[in-house]
Amino acid sequence: MEAYFSKLRGVVETKVGYANGFIPNPSYEEVCRIDTGHAETVKIVYNKNIISLHRLIEEFFKIIDPTTLNQQGADIGKQYRTGIYYVSDGSREASKDLAIIKNVFSQEQKNMRDIINQLLLK
Repeated sequence: MEAYFSKLRGVVETKVGYANGFIPNPSYEEVCRIDTGHAETVKIVYNKNIISLHRLIEEFFKIIDPTTLNQQGADIGKQYRTGIYYVSDGSREASKDLAIIKNVFSQEQKNMRDIINQLLLK
């Protein structure tokens, strides 16, 4: 996923990691061996003058299978669940972003009947 997004025009930086767990700074081994609650993630920094958040979310849905539980491709486990994780700073810009994310997610749900992706907005 990181490789795909890093090649999109307008994406400035990508960084892989883990999110939404209950152990601070887990290692790959910890995430795989014990239930840390984490999901593998890709943080995406982008230039909104070149690529929109709407387009990024659409691209996300192009490369995942939103109907599989805890799996992406050959990778299986809770840490491979798919989702959109957004941390808001409470600004007006963030409110607009959240509306865009919810709108695209809602449109995808209409197009596919069994979406089981997480949508976590903080």
